[in-house]
Amino acid sequence: MKTREDAVAFGLTFPDTYLDTPFHDTNWQLIRFKGNTKAFMWIYERNGFININLKVNPDWANFWRDMYKSVTPGYHQNKQHWNTVILDGTIPESDLIKMIQESYKLISDSPSKRIYDAVKLIPKGCVATYGQIAELAGDKKMSRAVGNALHKNPDPVNIPCFRVVNSKGELSGAFAFGGADRQKILLESEGIEVNDNKVDLNIYQWKHKEGSDNE
Repeated sequence: MKTREDAVAFGLTFPDTYLDTPFHDTNWQLIRFKGNTKAFMWIYERNGFININLKVNPDWANFWRDMYKSVTPGYHQNKQHWNTVILDGTIPESDLIKMIQESYKLISDSPSKRIYDAVKLIPKGCVATYGQIAELAGDKKMSRAVGNALHKNPDPVNIPCFRVVNSKGELSGAFAFGGADRQKILLESEGIEVNDNKVDLNIYQWKHKEGSDNE
């Protein structure tokens, strides 16, 4: 991996990523994660070489810098959390890939991403509670965070937030789903019966984990 094209192409192989050129200086290209729009690769040319700024765990920052002369503190970024990798051919491809993978993981791993990933698992024709999704996302105490994340759903087509109800099986307010009765309509289209704005959890609750239905 030596060219700008190589770096961009590899960055875009990671799930839910896109290329952005937000600055007046077109030398800078960013590969961002769609879930939070944060960049995990900053690609630019400097001193005749393509450089990549990568997010790094502070505990590993100096490890990479000590290992390779072509890894330096992040150019124009926080020196503790970012490294600059110079693509001069001196870094083995396997280690370069490890550094990029780590940057992607640090940028993309967030409570919201874990929540969205959990919601994607809810089967068609089933519902899950906020508590279930919180537990699947790694913290059963963050039910409120689940609600907040779903109200900001960046991809309703692929993240079926309408399948999430409260601990009593009650539907959310219409504002969260784009109009009056929208959640009800979507659930009924999948064969789920809704009575008095409520779903019978004994019938329709996803059984992925028992005992995780508390809000």
